Amino acid sequence: MQDLPIIQKTYDLIKWYVPILNRLPRKHKFTLGDRMIAGLYDLLEGLILARYTQEKLPQLELLNAKLDTLRHQTRLLFDFQQFDERRYEYAGQLINEIGNELGGWMRQQRQKGNR
Repeated sequence: MQDLPIIQKTYDLIKWYVPILNRLPRKHKFTLGDRMIAGLYDLLEGLILARYTQEKLPQLELLNAKLDTLRHQTRLLFDFQQFDERRYEYAGQLINEIGNELGGWMRQQRQKGNR
C-alpha cells in the first residue's frame, strides 16, 4: 500500500529535521530540541493512525494543533539564532506543505460528515 503524500512529506521532514535538532547546543537540545523531535514522531504516528481510523476528523484536528506547535517551535529556534534564514524558510515551506495537505484532508472529512 502506498503512503499518502502527507505521510511521505512528514517522513521527509523528520529525515531532514532530526539530524539538525540533534546538533543543537545542550541548552536547546534537551528542552526544545527533544520536544520537537517527539512532536515530529507523534505527528507521523498520528497521521498513520488517522489513515485507518473511522472517525478521522478529531484525530486530524489534534494533529493540526501539533503542526501549529511545531511551526511555533521552529520560529523559536530561528529567534534563538539556531537556524540561518535559509533553513528557517525551508522548514517553514515543508511544514506549510504538510499543513496544506492536512487542511485538505480535514475539509474532505467535514464534507463527508455533512452528507
